Amino acid sequence: MTESAGRPGWSALLTGRRRRAAPIGREPGSGPGTGARTAAGERAGAAAIAAVSAPPNGVDENVPAGIRLAGAWSWRLLAVFAVIAVFLFVVVQLRLIVIPLLIAVLVSSIVAPFVSFLVRHRWPKGLAIAVAVLTTLLVPAALITLAGTQLAGGLSGLSDRLAGSYGDLKALLLASPLHLTEPQINDYLQQALAAIQADSQVFLSGALSLGTSLGHGLTGLLLTLFSLLFLLIDGPGIWAWIVRIFPRRARAAIDGAGQAGWTTLGNFAKVQILVASIDALGIGLGAFLLGVPLAIPIGVLVFLGSFIPIVGAVATGAVAVVIALLFNSWPIALAMLGVVLLVQQIEGHVLQPLIMGTAVKVHPLGVVLVVAAGSLLAGIPGALFAVPVAAVLNVMINYIQGGSWRADLHGVPRGTGSPLWRTVPQRPGFTRTRRNPSSTTTTEGTP
Repeated sequence: MTESAGRPGWSALLTGRRRRAAPIGREPGSGPGTGARTAAGERAGAAAIAAVSAPPNGVDENVPAGIRLAGAWSWRLLAVFAVIAVFLFVVVQLRLIVIPLLIAVLVSSIVAPFVSFLVRHRWPKGLAIAVAVLTTLLVPAALITLAGTQLAGGLSGLSDRLAGSYGDLKALLLASPLHLTEPQINDYLQQALAAIQADSQVFLSGALSLGTSLGHGLTGLLLTLFSLLFLLIDGPGIWAWIVRIFPRRARAAIDGAGQAGWTTLGNFAKVQILVASIDALGIGLGAFLLGVPLAIPIGVLVFLGSFIPIVGAVATGAVAVVIALLFNSWPIALAMLGVVLLVQQIEGHVLQPLIMGTAVKVHPLGVVLVVAAGSLLAGIPGALFAVPVAAVLNVMINYIQGGSWRADLHGVPRGTGSPLWRTVPQRPGFTRTRRNPSSTTTTEGTP
């Protein structure tokens, strides 16, 4: 390039550099061989600029800056989504381990405060854990036993009731303004039965693929109990070990985010139990007042189904309406539908915004979307864990972005208070962190 091109030439640039680099007491142009060196420098500079300034290819110059920025964002987002997809694929492949572990973590968030309460009242820790675990097992077992007993006693004469309800429904349809004929009704009924059978095959195959056979169910139960016991025995030690996996500068953020997520998970579990109890009490009491049989099994079913947000309560409410239609009459079924809708409105407009929204800090639309995504990816387990996982991730990400952890960079758990971790082998050449009481420094072994 030359100076006539609008920019200073290489001669002026090199002269300026030599002038700045020249020693004191000697002018840049003095000394033997200066001209030869200057000419050589100019030739070298011209060769370098010729090598760097490749001829335009007609692509980069014609692509707008916004498109280049969008492309840069696109490949980065694709990389992030690829990592998430691989992670979800690994989770699905290890679902027989991941699902029991998640159940144990969710249950431990409910049971751990009870264990702490017993320990504060001078119960031995082992006895407190045993009582808490037994209570956790006995309460659902008692509810299921009660519902099963009531169901077995109320199903007597079910076939006669079904036949009578079918006859009443057919007579109502024949006399309705729809002008349906009996062959049309029978045809529609056969189509509905065929659709139910096809869907049941899909549900059965999906359940078998998720490992809900007897052997897998027993294995999952044992793994859940085993994980729950160790989480209650040495939860802080396990978390301290997880924190030490991360780099030292990230431990304060990970530790604070994990504690915030754990608090949110406990709040979600408590609030979900409260919401499920209110739903079960409202629908079960409505069924009892309307004279619908199996009111207690309906209440238990609603309580268990309400742990799956939105979807569970709707499905169990539909079961209550169907039972009212089969065992009573269609006016009672319509009244039961009104009770279910009333309870759902109270939950959606009062309980969810005021109680659940404060506990998990997730918008109701986000709840619907994550439940739908979780059910598509992993069926019932995905719908069950979608909201707590989203709530915990939301709180952890907000905590890390907030930056409050920077004020406590040295508050990261370093030691392990449980003797269980004394049996864990350390990395070769690594010794545990030891704090010298007489000094403010901490020494560690060489990694």
